[in-house]
Amino acid sequence: MTRSAARSSASLQHAPPAAGLSVLDATMVLVGVVIGIGIFGFPPLVAQHAASEAAYVALWVAGGCVMLVGALCYAELGSAYPGAGGEYLYLTRAWGQRVGVMFAWARCTVIQTGAIAVVAYIYGDYAQRLAPLGDYGPALHAALSVVALTALNVAGTRYSKRLQWVFTLLTLVALAAVLVASLSATAQGPLRDVAPMPLAGHPAGLLGMGMVFVLLTYGGWNEAAYLSGELREPGRNMSRVLLLGTVVVTAAYVLTNLALLEIFGLQGLRDTPALGADVMQLAAGPYAAALLSLTICATALSTINGTIITGARVYCALGRDVPRLGALAAWNARNETPAAALLAQGAITLALIGLGAFSKNSVQTLVAYTAPVFWLFMLLVAASVWRLRRLDPDRPRPFRVPLYPLPPLLLALVCAGLVYSSAVYAGAGALIGLAVLAAGLPMLRLARPQPPPD
Repeated sequence: MTRSAARSSASLQHAPPAAGLSVLDATMVLVGVVIGIGIFGFPPLVAQHAASEAAYVALWVAGGCVMLVGALCYAELGSAYPGAGGEYLYLTRAWGQRVGVMFAWARCTVIQTGAIAVVAYIYGDYAQRLAPLGDYGPALHAALSVVALTALNVAGTRYSKRLQWVFTLLTLVALAAVLVASLSATAQGPLRDVAPMPLAGHPAGLLGMGMVFVLLTYGGWNEAAYLSGELREPGRNMSRVLLLGTVVVTAAYVLTNLALLEIFGLQGLRDTPALGADVMQLAAGPYAAALLSLTICATALSTINGTIITGARVYCALGRDVPRLGALAAWNARNETPAAALLAQGAITLALIGLGAFSKNSVQTLVAYTAPVFWLFMLLVAASVWRLRRLDPDRPRPFRVPLYPLPPLLLALVCAGLVYSSAVYAGAGALIGLAVLAAGLPMLRLARPQPPPD
C-alpha cells in the first residue's frame, strides 16, 4: 500500500464527523424520533388514569413542560460540550470515566437497542397485516426493518437524513388526518356522550402512572444531543434544535389529544382498544384498515430510522475509551457515517428481536427491559448540569439554563419518580435490564485512562 493510500485509508477509518446537519435537519430527526408510534398506542392508557377530560389534557401539557425543562438542560450541556457522544460526554465529565463507560455499555446493550426493538415490533405487527409472513411474521418484519434501515445508514448519512424528512412529514400528515377527523367525523354509537366512570385509587398515584405513559410517548427528545458533533455551529444551534423540536412536538400532541377527546370522549377513549383503527375508520371508511397500517408503518419507520441515526454515535465514544473495542470508533469520512458502530448496533437489536419473538407480549417485555435503566442514567444527566457548573465554571456556555438551578432539579426529581414507577411496572424485566448493565462492570478494567477534560 502506498503512503497516500495509507493516509487515505486512515482518514476513512478515523476521520471526525463532518458538520453537515442544519438546524432543520436535526430538528426533523428529533421530531421524527419523538412523534412516533406512541401517540397511536398510549392515549387510552393515559385516559385510564385521568379522572376528567381536563386532567387528561393537563397530563399532556405537563408532559410537554417536562420535555421543555429537559430540553433546556440538554441545550446547555450540548452547547457547552458539543460532540458525537452526547450524554456519554456529559456523564464522563461530570461523574468520571467509569460512569461514562457504564452508560455507553447500557445504551449499547439495553437502552437504545431495546428502544429500536420495541418500535420495530410495533411496526412488525402492522406490516404483518399488509404482508403476512406466517406465525413469526411480526418478528420477521421487525428484523427486516432494522436490517434495511441500518444498511441505508451505512450507505451514508445523507441518504438516511433525506428519508427521515419523508418519514417525519408522513407522520405529521397522519396526525393532521386525526385533526381533520375531529372536525368532520362524529363517534359512532354513544361513545362521545358517555360520562366517564369514577376511577379507583389515590388521585396522585393515578396521575403519576398517567404521567409515566405520557412521558413514554414524549420519549426521545434527548436524542438530538447525539447530533451536536455533526451540527453546524453547535454552540449556537443546539438550543434552537431542542427548543424548536419541543414546540412542534408539544403542539402536535396536545392538538391530537384534543381531537381524540372530541371524537371519543374520555370514557370512549378509555374503552378504545385500537385507537388508530377507530380514528381511521371514521376518517376513511372501508379503506381504514389499509390506511391505518400504512400510517403506523410510516410512523414506526420514522422512529426506527431516527433512533438508528443517533444511537450508533455513542458506540464511537465507547470504542475510543475501551481499546479492545477500538473498531467501533471507525468513521467512514466518505459516507459520513460510523459504519462499524451501526453494524454492531444492528446485531444487538436483532438479538433482542429474537428474544421478543419467544415472549407472550414482545413490546411489554422489551419496555420492561429498558425503562428503569434509561431513567436511572437520565437522573445522572440532570444532575450533571449542576455538577459541571461547579467543576468547570469557566467553560463557555453559549446557552445557559434559565431560572437555574430549578430546571435541572425538577428534571432530576421527575427522573427519580420514573425510576421507581418504571421499576414497579417492569417487575422481573427490570432485573434483567439491571443484570445486563452489571455484566458491563468488567469492562471498566479495560478502559483507557483519560486526560483531564479540557
